[in-house]
Amino acid sequence: MKRIIIIGASSGIGRRVAIDFAEKGWKVAIAARRLALLQEIRSQYPENIICAAIDVAADNAAEQFYNLIEMNGGADVVLYAAGVGWNNPTLNPQEDMDTVAVNVSGFTRIVNAAYRYFRDTANAQRGQIAVITSVAATKGIGVSASYSASKRYEQTYLQALGQLARMQKAAVDITDIRPGFVSTPLLKEGKKYPMLMNLDHAVPLIEKAILQRRRTCTIDWRWRILTGLWRIIPECIWVRLPVKM
Repeated sequence: MKRIIIIGASSGIGRRVAIDFAEKGWKVAIAARRLALLQEIRSQYPENIICAAIDVAADNAAEQFYNLIEMNGGADVVLYAAGVGWNNPTLNPQEDMDTVAVNVSGFTRIVNAAYRYFRDTANAQRGQIAVITSVAATKGIGVSASYSASKRYEQTYLQALGQLARMQKAAVDITDIRPGFVSTPLLKEGKKYPMLMNLDHAVPLIEKAILQRRRTCTIDWRWRILTGLWRIIPECIWVRLPVKM
């Protein structure tokens, strides 16, 4: 039986992936801060799902993560789906720091621990670390400075881990999943977002990227085109564009 650990499974993408993999017969361990929401998911699939409360911003998050792996009997895939972010044109300091706490510090704690687990464990098959990053990492977006910067950090860290794994001959694959706007509680209710995707459209594409062990995957084709165009815009022009997202 395949085993997956999902961090950030109480809602949105992480929740849907947990349910789908449980239905596929995987052994699923889910974690987030809100234990009650995790228990609701577990009650649907008590034979396949276990859960634990983990705050990725806490100093002991890595220890709790290892405990969850042990409870699950090991791990073949670790999916980091936790993330926060706001449009913050006023540069509210607390919103920026909360973003960094989850998307940078929390991400680093869990992904670092996951890499060391796969590197140091003699699994029969290669392990996999998958992370939900964002197309927002393509450029620094003025109204979401900390969010776009934190997602750039995640993508660069994953790229570095991929290189490190080859250098160390570590049995771990890295998957960087880059969705555009997906209709989840992370988005502001009532606001219109460009090229918004619902979970029924986005999640199967995300799961396909995991199962195919893709190195990077932008969700979906419209965002691949847009981010490709973004990349070729010179900075001297980009900073003059009134990008609102």
